[in-house]
Amino acid sequence: MNNKSFDSERIALGYANRPWIHKAVMEEIKKEYSTKCPFENGLDVGCGAGLSTKALRLICNHVTGSDISEAMINVCRTLYTDSTFNFYVSSAEKTREPKQKYDIVTAAGMVNWVDKDLLLDRMHEVMQKNGFLIIYDFWITDRMTGKSAYTDWYHNQYLKVFPKPPRKENVWQQEEMGENFRILKQTVYEVPWIFTLEQFIDFMMIQSNVNSRIESGEKTVSEVYEWMKNSLSPIFDGTEQTLWFDGYCWYIEHK
Repeated sequence: MNNKSFDSERIALGYANRPWIHKAVMEEIKKEYSTKCPFENGLDVGCGAGLSTKALRLICNHVTGSDISEAMINVCRTLYTDSTFNFYVSSAEKTREPKQKYDIVTAAGMVNWVDKDLLLDRMHEVMQKNGFLIIYDFWITDRMTGKSAYTDWYHNQYLKVFPKPPRKENVWQQEEMGENFRILKQTVYEVPWIFTLEQFIDFMMIQSNVNSRIESGEKTVSEVYEWMKNSLSPIFDGTEQTLWFDGYCWYIEHK
């Protein structure tokens, strides 16, 4: 599956309602760079439906979001109409040259799908010297507070029906960065999020695992939804449950 697989209205609308964990990441970045906040001009590359762009706006006066998916950008333009937001369709490797170079660039959950060397070459062209490239991601885990049945469901039902599609998951190393970028710090984190059954199913319906099966025609949206509902209802048991996300954040300086 390539990154164009996310170019559908169903996926875009689903992404617009994902958990806003991006905000927590920005709060940590603000602590790290308290003397530099707010940044002036920021880019959120691979912005999806705009949740990561909205988060970047918390620490930046003007933000631009770009994504290869036209459906995602259409949702962004509908949701974020303030003049401090700007959006356009583009692959990360072909990011447009801005009028004012970016002093901060964020990339949330997208580096698994791009050419790293081409991305860094392009960021070198569009970023200010001593600007910051923040790469982060987060993902649902097999952990639900107090519910071992969920862990069993995750491994023995969900991943067997919806195996993970191939993707690059390597951690970037300094020796791979070339002469223009320096890794300052790489951190990991975990975040709890409370879901109802319906909210969790809606979230899981837009996972790449699930989307690849729907896109291939192996499953329909209604079939997947019913499978999720039937298999998860005994675990949620009519109540809200706390799920755990793991994530990482890489702080990289443009030299």
